[in-house]
Amino acid sequence: MRRLPQLVLILTTLANVWLLMQAVHELGHVVGGLLTGAVIKHVMLHPMEISRTDFGANPSPLIACWSGPFFGAILPVMAWLLAQWQRQSYAYWLKFFAGFCLIANGAYLAVGVRDGVGDAGDLLSLGSPPWQLYLFGAIAMPVGLWLWNGLGSSFGLGNNAESVRWPAATGSLLLLAATVVVELLLA
Repeated sequence: MRRLPQLVLILTTLANVWLLMQAVHELGHVVGGLLTGAVIKHVMLHPMEISRTDFGANPSPLIACWSGPFFGAILPVMAWLLAQWQRQSYAYWLKFFAGFCLIANGAYLAVGVRDGVGDAGDLLSLGSPPWQLYLFGAIAMPVGLWLWNGLGSSFGLGNNAESVRWPAATGSLLLLAATVVVELLLA
């Protein structure tokens, strides 16, 4: 029973970072599109779907496309740095999220070059050379792994494991519930 908060924290964190990574990634596409005069037709955020942003008229599709992975990687890092600077108790959670977003967005582009799918395929068809996507991945993925280094103890794992308390587990569970509800309402 004493491991239950740890299990709840780990499982809800994994679900949270996946859903929130997609949301921040799509926010990047939306911001990039709006800043360049694009018309947003639809943003798909649903807990059981892969996210996407559909544009109508889009005068700068390359910028809108690059904005997803760029902001999807940078915004979580900025959130973690702000929480760390303010010495928030949940900064470790945001650090894990930032690392996940860097790894996911970096892998999405670097691996996507081979298959030409998703944003990688779009970026290539819009004129981005493959080396740019590989470079993004080569920078983002190691930085994400570096952020993850040593975080296991905050999740109750490893030799220096901290005891996971119910407030952390409950907070992560409530965040997951809120994310799912918002995504279902927006679908």
